[in-house]
Amino acid sequence: MKRHLIGVSGGSVITTDIKSLATEVGRAIAKHGAILVCGGLTGVMESAAKGAREEGGITIGILPGDFPSSANPYIDIPIVTGMGTARNVILVKTSDCIIAIDGKYGTLSEVAIALSLDIPVIGLSTWDIDERIIKAETPKEAVELALQAINDR
Repeated sequence: MKRHLIGVSGGSVITTDIKSLATEVGRAIAKHGAILVCGGLTGVMESAAKGAREEGGITIGILPGDFPSSANPYIDIPIVTGMGTARNVILVKTSDCIIAIDGKYGTLSEVAIALSLDIPVIGLSTWDIDERIIKAETPKEAVELALQAINDR
């Protein structure tokens, strides 16, 4: 059975509320046996990875720089790209679905890339720019919608 790869995208500087949402998304991804893919750095990425690891999940960080050591401490598999923000394409193309949480322009770029490639996007307190973004109200709902979107493909 293939394990689903769920990408989590979001800001590197976040509020306590967003940190909590991201941590719960990570936990739910792991509880469902999916693998978390993220940018591997701070903020939403670190919080989601932390949540996944707390539940025994696997985390992959698609890093913008050249050093595995730049990954947050909850990344199991650091992928160094040396590509800066261009690594956003790799993150999206690696993922079966993207859950966008909060975020600024980096998150917006990942949402846009996913939409342009027909990769499902679940939005949780994030950009509302396209009717194809599936809105979620809770972390649990975000992951359930992601898994449903993956299975519907």
